[in-house]
Amino acid sequence: MSAQPNPILFEAVCTPACSLGRRGMLAVAGTVLTLSLLIGGIFSLFGAWPVLGFSGLEAALVLGLLALHRRWSARSMEMLVLTEDRLTIRRTDARGRQEALTLDPYWARLRFEERPGRVSLLVLQQRQRRVEIGRLLGEEQKRNLAEALDTALRRYREPVFDNPQLRSP
Repeated sequence: MSAQPNPILFEAVCTPACSLGRRGMLAVAGTVLTLSLLIGGIFSLFGAWPVLGFSGLEAALVLGLLALHRRWSARSMEMLVLTEDRLTIRRTDARGRQEALTLDPYWARLRFEERPGRVSLLVLQQRQRRVEIGRLLGEEQKRNLAEALDTALRRYREPVFDNPQLRSP
């Protein structure tokens, strides 16, 4: 006899914004290399040829850091899963390390903490345990996640039962 997994009542996957796709990265790389070669060439014409090497090194460093950032942000994610008996938070950081936390959804309370001049905090609190969620999200995405998760937790704590036998004829 196989045990049925608990049905998923709510699921959210949070990933960092990635506004620069493959084409955009190629365009940035082409622009950086062209400008670097142009600047190095102009200085070489005036006799300052060592600038050409430093300009190329600078371009390689900029493009390498951009590629590294893209690779790390592609790995980062956070997944929230609400089932009938638990609220699970699974995180993967930029280096690929994984972490999983479990909370009792009945006792978990969601708090949206505004911070002037900074991105707000979205915190799940269960007794003395506080867990920040939505670290990878911007302000508007955090508000949307807070609204959706709060609705799901409220529905979990206050279920609506529909018994046809209790309906009036």
